Amino acid sequence: MPDLLLELFSEEIPARMQAQAAADLKRLVTGALVDAGLLYEGAEAFVTPRRLALQVGGLPPRQPDTHEERKGPRVGAPEAALAGFIKSAGLSSIAEAKTVEDKKGAFYVAHIHKAGRSTPEVVAALMPGIIRGFPWPKSMRWGRASSEPDALRWVRPLQSILCVFGAETEDPEVVRFDVGGIASGDETRGHRFMAPAAIRVRRFDDYVPSLEAAKVVLDAGRRAEIIRHDARDLAFAAGLDVVEDEALLAEVAGLVEWPVVMMGRFDPAFLAIPPEVIRATIRANQKCFVTRQPGGALADSFVLVSNIVASDGGAAIVAGNERVVRARLSDARFFWESDLAVRLEDRLPRLDSIVFHEKLGTQGERVARIAALARDLAPQVGAEGTAVGRAALLAKADLVSEMVGEFPELQGLMGRYYAAAQGEAPAVAAAVEDHYRPQGPSDRVPTEPVSVAVALADKLDTLVGFWAIDEKPTGSKDPFALRRAALGVIRIVIENGLRLRLRHELTLHGLVFATRSFAAEDHRLTEARELLSRYIRDDALNATIAVATHLSSSLDQRWIEAAEIAHRRAHDLMTFFADRLKVYLRDKGARHDLIDAVFALPGQDDLVLIVRRVEALGSFLDTDDGRNLLAGYRRAANILKAEEKRDGAGAFDAFHDAALFALPEERDLADVLSRVEGEVAERASAEDFEAAMRALASLRAPVDRFFDRVTVNADDPALRLNRLRLLAALRRTMQGVADFGRVAG
Repeated sequence: MPDLLLELFSEEIPARMQAQAAADLKRLVTGALVDAGLLYEGAEAFVTPRRLALQVGGLPPRQPDTHEERKGPRVGAPEAALAGFIKSAGLSSIAEAKTVEDKKGAFYVAHIHKAGRSTPEVVAALMPGIIRGFPWPKSMRWGRASSEPDALRWVRPLQSILCVFGAETEDPEVVRFDVGGIASGDETRGHRFMAPAAIRVRRFDDYVPSLEAAKVVLDAGRRAEIIRHDARDLAFAAGLDVVEDEALLAEVAGLVEWPVVMMGRFDPAFLAIPPEVIRATIRANQKCFVTRQPGGALADSFVLVSNIVASDGGAAIVAGNERVVRARLSDARFFWESDLAVRLEDRLPRLDSIVFHEKLGTQGERVARIAALARDLAPQVGAEGTAVGRAALLAKADLVSEMVGEFPELQGLMGRYYAAAQGEAPAVAAAVEDHYRPQGPSDRVPTEPVSVAVALADKLDTLVGFWAIDEKPTGSKDPFALRRAALGVIRIVIENGLRLRLRHELTLHGLVFATRSFAAEDHRLTEARELLSRYIRDDALNATIAVATHLSSSLDQRWIEAAEIAHRRAHDLMTFFADRLKVYLRDKGARHDLIDAVFALPGQDDLVLIVRRVEALGSFLDTDDGRNLLAGYRRAANILKAEEKRDGAGAFDAFHDAALFALPEERDLADVLSRVEGEVAERASAEDFEAAMRALASLRAPVDRFFDRVTVNADDPALRLNRLRLLAALRRTMQGVADFGRVAG
């Protein structure tokens, strides 16, 4: 079947836009073809620094014919109605329509046959709109026509359009159309410098080798592999290894059409600069790869990628890159030495002039909040309070350093270097870097107690703060990376096995934000936090209200309101954490409904215990006892739900009466329940959830026998009430482990 080849050739396509542009071209063209009734066998998009290309294989030569039966007005309808029908159906007169009768009378029907257009005709009609509406993040107009309202916009000036269609055994047809004065044709061009002449193209099979002969490697993945392979070979020949960088590799592959790999050198004296700085400097300014010695230390060589085969073997290109690298590394050394001359704590006043968020204050205010929260967390994570306070105080100081100002991606890392250089304790220096971690699912989690405390405080302050100003993630939008922060907290807590009362900490820290408008003048925030911390273990809402009442007077309700606000926000945040925990555990194979079932239990904010409960519940439900008991629970819950609609909620909460048992199956279930209820509570309290599940399993047999032989809704009202109370006891006992009503399946 015929293939379509399309190429849009322009002055330049920025590397950062290339991958998305190729995906957009494929999506837009193939989607339009399918909508036009042209199904295809396969499509592949390609991109270089100058061209977007698309090959669509297995297209039919034309659209299928269509047949439509269109119902019209009644016979004898007004002339206006008949005229509208004739026009819409494409008829020359009403005589071309057929008359059909039904129960309501006769009406007109038009049988419309529409012959399909040839595929080139369809493509020619579709492409101008696709090109004009192409979703570039940034685009431009050019030339004399740029002042016209409908002037063509493209990422950089569009220079030519290649569009051919045909089968392998035929001469392809040029698909003719015009966009912004640029007519489509069957020509492209080769490399900008080494083969700029026009190339005539017949189909994709000769398009790729023709470009290759003209010094253009069409496929970005192949360009990347050429760079990777040649860089490794070049480094190996020098006794070195290339420091792999996939993001840089993809970017460089998008900068060249004909990759030529070379190696340059810099003064070994620059190796006194931290290796991350050297790498960031060479990467950001020259898009070059650094190398290292077999032992792992950075080497004084770098790998660069040129877009031409130079007549001098690349000597001038290498020398030019070496000059720029030397200048940039000189700047980096100046930043490094200047920063070392200023102690981190001396930089702290400058944080007061940097706004973190207009509604959340400055970085200086944020550092104070993080330090206070980190000191509160320190004993819970096994960290020494003085070290935690020092680390939290210095954690953001490098934001105002020269080096981080030049390379923001080095924040934290440079702080660690500066802290170590000024003699801070190793745990403090490590925490300054690690408090940003983890920054993604593949990033490592801090494990040192001081780092853990500061990292948790940093993320919790971010979450509580943005919740306080109602800046929550919505749909796919999360401008402040709050999902990442929550997932970071979850990973730190679970992977370190921390027994942290998360709701407690969220409420306590939330009080800081809820009292911002008056706490400074009232001076009771510390007392409130101490009282809240003491009482919150019993009941968060009642505790906050009690504390607020203790602090307030009959004329001042602000503390009560602040405490209630802090509690509500903490509750909302725990729901958010539950959603993030589902994502975390789902990636590890856990079921989201089991997380819901555990989270539904009151006071569930210990993430480690939640995970253990979920694991135990999952294992239990994988057994026959678990599955059958779940079925019994659902049957009991459904009966109770139906009867509670009639008798009222809570109608069966009272304890059942053993004297009213009429059948041995009732007594058997009651006896087992009386034993299991206490055992489940005892095992759960001891955090032995596997044993709690085993205790539940002993309910399976008496529950099965009960439903086999007992009629719950007996004619005797007293008997019915007692049996419903027995089922309510079963429901209550099982819900002591998890809300089985939330379990799917």
